[in-house]
Amino acid sequence: MLGRPATRRSATRLLLSYALMTLVPVLLLGVGLGLSFRGISQQRGLNEGTRQALLVAQTAVEPQLDRRPLTDQLSGRERGVLTRLVRTAVADREVLRLRLRDLSGRVVFSENSTGLGRSADDDEALRAAAGHVVARLTHLNTDGNDSGPAGAPAVEVYLPLNVGKPARRVGVLEVYLPYGPIAADVNAGLHAIYLDLALGLAGLFVVLFAITLSVSRRLRRELAVNAFLAEHDTLSELPNRVLFMQRAREAVDRTGRAGRTATLAILDLDHFKDINDTLGHPSGDALLRELARRLSASMRDGDTVARLGGDEFGVVLRDAGDPTTALLRLSELISTEIDVSGLRLSVSPSVGYVTATDRSASVETLMQQADVAMYAAKAQHSLLTEYRPGLDHYNAGDLELAADLRRAISDGELVLHYQPQIDLRSDAVVAAEALIRWQHPTQGLLPPGRFLPMAEQADLIDRVTDWVLARALADIERFNRAGHRISVAVNVSARSIVRPEFAGQVIQAVREAGLSADQLVVEVTETSLLTDPPRARAVLAELSAAGVRISVDDFGQGQTSLGHLSDLPIDELKIDRSFVTDLNSNPGHAAIVRSVVELGHNLAMRVVAEGIEDEAVLTVLRELGCDLAQGFHLARPAPLEALLETLGNGSLVNSCVIPGPLTEARPPVG
Repeated sequence: MLGRPATRRSATRLLLSYALMTLVPVLLLGVGLGLSFRGISQQRGLNEGTRQALLVAQTAVEPQLDRRPLTDQLSGRERGVLTRLVRTAVADREVLRLRLRDLSGRVVFSENSTGLGRSADDDEALRAAAGHVVARLTHLNTDGNDSGPAGAPAVEVYLPLNVGKPARRVGVLEVYLPYGPIAADVNAGLHAIYLDLALGLAGLFVVLFAITLSVSRRLRRELAVNAFLAEHDTLSELPNRVLFMQRAREAVDRTGRAGRTATLAILDLDHFKDINDTLGHPSGDALLRELARRLSASMRDGDTVARLGGDEFGVVLRDAGDPTTALLRLSELISTEIDVSGLRLSVSPSVGYVTATDRSASVETLMQQADVAMYAAKAQHSLLTEYRPGLDHYNAGDLELAADLRRAISDGELVLHYQPQIDLRSDAVVAAEALIRWQHPTQGLLPPGRFLPMAEQADLIDRVTDWVLARALADIERFNRAGHRISVAVNVSARSIVRPEFAGQVIQAVREAGLSADQLVVEVTETSLLTDPPRARAVLAELSAAGVRISVDDFGQGQTSLGHLSDLPIDELKIDRSFVTDLNSNPGHAAIVRSVVELGHNLAMRVVAEGIEDEAVLTVLRELGCDLAQGFHLARPAPLEALLETLGNGSLVNSCVIPGPLTEARPPVG
């Protein structure tokens, strides 16, 4: 608001400048045209004087002369007639002066006897003797042959005298005609032209000024739009990163006085890419616009919410007594369902924040700390995290890993480990789950939880999934060659399972590998099935029709309805490990496991229990009729070569192939 008067003054000055810039060329055009018209008018005066002089020559002078050259002197008769005619004409002010010259320019007749016998002292008479008509504006008595003060303005005309038939040039007529009557007639027309010119130029200026006014208004609007776009996000119309950093600096600069504080927060939407990939970018944009409207409407005066890019928002809170409560309220606004294209969508944010109490820290440092806290919230699956120094490893390390991951995929640093699944009736190994690892050149073997979340954020998860499938299919062939025909389960992310082309890619890869499709098990989580049920159903149906088996991983953690479960082509339910691990000590979990086993069998599905860490749990699962078992008590995940060696030895149950931690982070893929 404070900048608007200055903006108006600037716009007014700009308008006046344009008006002056328009007026100057119009005035110059008017002056130029006026001078041109004046020259044209003077030429008209000369032409009129020449016409009158020709009339005098042809009607009054030439008829009085015989064909003798004027060098032979005029006869008495000729001189007398000419004298009478000229005096009458001079008396009537039709002619001011008249002289006759011979072809050499010498004056042989003058109505007042001036200049008689004198030769020409200029070129006009000689040019006329050569056959040209010469006319110019002058004043009486200003020639070299004249004496006395300068007289009235006149048109001085020199023209050849041609007498008889055939015409013979005998001399030159020099005649001075009054310019006053001619000038009066010419000026009357000139004044009319000047008036028309003035009116025309005034109209032109008005038109140009109107155009200038219109253009300047459009320019002002464009300047205002450009100024807005320079500081605001085009999609959400929220402040962009530039304006956000400016507001953040202003808030930090005022801290340290009277207990003032500034809280900087970064809000990142979880799994927003899944919405874009499944419903399309227009739906994602609609969701962002609605979230921006909600957040903007909830801001206090002095606070700022901005879109920093993609699905990331920034918040500046001034003097927030309880920033945690304020940010939790914003998180609730984000999590509330939104109707987009007839679908009820909801997203959850990961929020990191830092509070400045003095102006010593730079805004860039505070933003980096808020970013670190946001990554910590995302990694810890926490809604809200405040920055503390111990969180710094989430920033530099994760950013470095994200950059390295692109190279690792192509450089062969990713590896698969396999954890066997045994048939609880025969104790035979019938399947194995492929689990991805990263053999980092400096950090050693990294578990999937360390780098797969970054793969999601860096838009690399599809490349990782493609690599896992290709590697798993190649390893199935290794199992077959070694005489162990087992199936391999591969975890697939929600993003992949709703890609329409995903099923075709998997089926084509199985065919090219020359494998039986039922040796590949695609594991999907309950939550991925709920992202876009119709599209997930279509992809799974295509896979199932080709013979690929479908397994629902972490069953019991999501909210899959029985209607969805019975409607999907599912071959296997995999009970979430949180219900299996403490099966003997938690009656509730035991009841859940029993119910899942019965449900799966009633729906003609195989049931797998994972997370088995002792013999007692394994015994109970046998009693409940569970089909397959997987866990550290049976075997830890191991590289392909190690698992092939163990299978070749025929000893797996109750053996630990590779020592390791007692917990295994569940990866989104692999």
